[in-house]
Amino acid sequence: MNKNFTQVGRSVPRKDAPLKVKGEAIYTGDMVLPRMAYGKIKRSPYAHALIKKIDYSKALKLPGVLAVITGDEAPNKWGIVPQAANETALAVGKVRFWGEGVAAVAAIDEETAEEALDLIEVEYEPLPVLLDPFESMERAAEVRIHEDAPDNILHTGEQLFGDPDKAFAECTYVLEREFRTSYVNHAFLEPHTSLASYDTQSGELRLWSSTQVPHYLHRQLSIVLEMPMSKIRVSVPAVGGGFGGKGEASPTDFCAALLSRKIGRPVKITNERSEVFATNKGRHPCHMKMKIGLDKDGYIKAVEFDNVLDGGAYSGWGIVVMFYTASMIHLPYKVPNARARVRRVYTNKPTCGAMRGLGGVQPRFAMECMLDEMAEMIGISPYELKMKNAVESGYRSVSNLYVPHTEYKKCLQTAVEKSGYLEKHGKLPFGKGIGLAGGYYISGTAYTLYQAYKPHTTALIRVDTEGGVTVHCAAADIGQGCNTVMAQMAAEALGIHYEDVHVVSGDTELGTFDLGSFASRVTYAAGAAIKEAAEQINQKLKEVAGGMLGCRADQLEIKDRRIYSIFEPRKNVEWEKAVEVYTDTVGTLTGVGHFSPPRLKGIDLSRGVRVQGANIGHSPTFGFSCQIWEVDIDLETGKIRPIKVTEAGDCGQPVNPMSVEGQVEGSIMFAMGQALYEEIKLDSDGTIINPSLHDYKVPTPMELPEIDANIVDSYDPTAPFGVKESGEGPVQPTIPAIVNAIYDAIGVRFYDLPITPEKVLKAIKEKKGKG
Repeated sequence: MNKNFTQVGRSVPRKDAPLKVKGEAIYTGDMVLPRMAYGKIKRSPYAHALIKKIDYSKALKLPGVLAVITGDEAPNKWGIVPQAANETALAVGKVRFWGEGVAAVAAIDEETAEEALDLIEVEYEPLPVLLDPFESMERAAEVRIHEDAPDNILHTGEQLFGDPDKAFAECTYVLEREFRTSYVNHAFLEPHTSLASYDTQSGELRLWSSTQVPHYLHRQLSIVLEMPMSKIRVSVPAVGGGFGGKGEASPTDFCAALLSRKIGRPVKITNERSEVFATNKGRHPCHMKMKIGLDKDGYIKAVEFDNVLDGGAYSGWGIVVMFYTASMIHLPYKVPNARARVRRVYTNKPTCGAMRGLGGVQPRFAMECMLDEMAEMIGISPYELKMKNAVESGYRSVSNLYVPHTEYKKCLQTAVEKSGYLEKHGKLPFGKGIGLAGGYYISGTAYTLYQAYKPHTTALIRVDTEGGVTVHCAAADIGQGCNTVMAQMAAEALGIHYEDVHVVSGDTELGTFDLGSFASRVTYAAGAAIKEAAEQINQKLKEVAGGMLGCRADQLEIKDRRIYSIFEPRKNVEWEKAVEVYTDTVGTLTGVGHFSPPRLKGIDLSRGVRVQGANIGHSPTFGFSCQIWEVDIDLETGKIRPIKVTEAGDCGQPVNPMSVEGQVEGSIMFAMGQALYEEIKLDSDGTIINPSLHDYKVPTPMELPEIDANIVDSYDPTAPFGVKESGEGPVQPTIPAIVNAIYDAIGVRFYDLPITPEKVLKAIKEKKGKG
């Protein structure tokens, strides 16, 4: 860590904390505009059916109803990945999952809109429902979910690096296992909400949305509404969590915009919790087969990975997630030979998409559990096995993933020492266990989701005549605190105080360009752009101050709101005075910075050939994490009680250590739910039977274990301010660490999620029966 920083590295309250604590933060749902109408979406009771007829004449006659729209009024297809765009604002001709929207209504109040939905008559022709990806592939000839996917597969990817067949033949230890992950939802507290206002005079649309990706939403609105982007403005008020679930456009966005344009009045649509589940976009359930080979000394020689992803009804982030699951087997351990086959399959479920730790959580579960099992085969501790295979700074994988800096070994060492893992592992009483797992994640991506080579982020810094600083960047603060982090980085780069910086973000008109808040990209990308913009301002001020002090610009430094001579510090001038002179003599003081990531190609370095989909997974740098979980299992009920988590993370230079700790704690709780409780349940017709937070179980503070979060000493010299991600890496080790702890407690390994008390109790009884 850089001890010379004065603003970066401080634990400061978030910019928006006072408003949120007092209940004064403005979310989209809080907004009310003059003449505002309320929208509701009519949803299909069938998971798969043809739409034969929609009659909304009765709804239009209901007093207070202003308009009704159907999918035929907006047939243009949209998608976060343009190559696989196959969604429409509302269903056109066919519904493919329970809860898909078929019509939308605008009325003077929510009650009238709700009543109007019941008056819309839809005639359906039910079709066979496919809920299992393997059945979907097997029955594709007779039941086709999309006409352009005759095998019911969105995409198949096959990757080969090195010579895994030869490597496996030479291995001393080989293990093959199958794993299954569950169908889960983000469970963010704020449901999707959209407020659209179309100006009939100017033909301009303003949309306020609880989105993570104002830029991508901006593009999709242009496509669906057939409007130029210059006529559309997207703004992001306070957001009550996203976790990937707001990482693409929502039907509420399109329907609110279409209705507003139709009636010439603002329209707001807020999803109910059941609609959040119906439109899901949660984590892909995966059926994984993994094979790992080790040599006689325990070094990994080959990994083979086969993954079938249940994608639900539409494409969404599917291709990206699919290839990320393949990419994630190459780190944080050295894997010289690898083969992956991945298939993303359509089913009649709500579409799966991006979710915190996208593409990494599922293969991490498999690999970390298998390495734990293989350590037992060899007769060494899982810690020793992982330490000897862990990557180091400067490592380049066979798939060309480059790791400029890592402290992963330090993460392993710190967690093991702090937890007493070696003294406890395999030595605790029956029913009590301790488990270790590691992980990593990207700090942004190398490529955009559409074909473009423009900068991923732009930052504009403007200094007013009195020395006030405003940072403009369109990155969306969705609760992760990026506005605070951007202010700290700007203050550090400018040599001023955090409190002096105001941030304008999440707006496609007021802010500069940014791709959005996903893939743990904002701190690195915005940091690089802000640093470049600040350096331009510093140079301008140094030139002015140099004239005032009789020094060359390169002989000056800026610190604590003063500009000093490096050689004679008593020669200095107030920062505000230099700003005043500049603005009086030159004009507005601004700096503009950009960030374009290094774009490494996905190639097999052993043969020098390009590999399909292997560009996905590249990042400017990577964060690393290790977790050790201690659990206590009730042998009478099978209930698993997490006792303590010891976490050690490499996030580079922490910008705001307090926020980093919050991200770690949130990550742990988030992934713990998937490990132990969470699963969306459907009946045989495809209807979700637990679409509420009463029936869909998420962990509460009552279940949260003691957390010892440790930020290891780290600084990435290739990164702006030495930073890395900190919000998705800690999600990766949680599930396998819990599973490994359960094995240590009762001697049973689990390969299916979630691990419920019923499964544990059954396993204990079976173990006793065999014993």
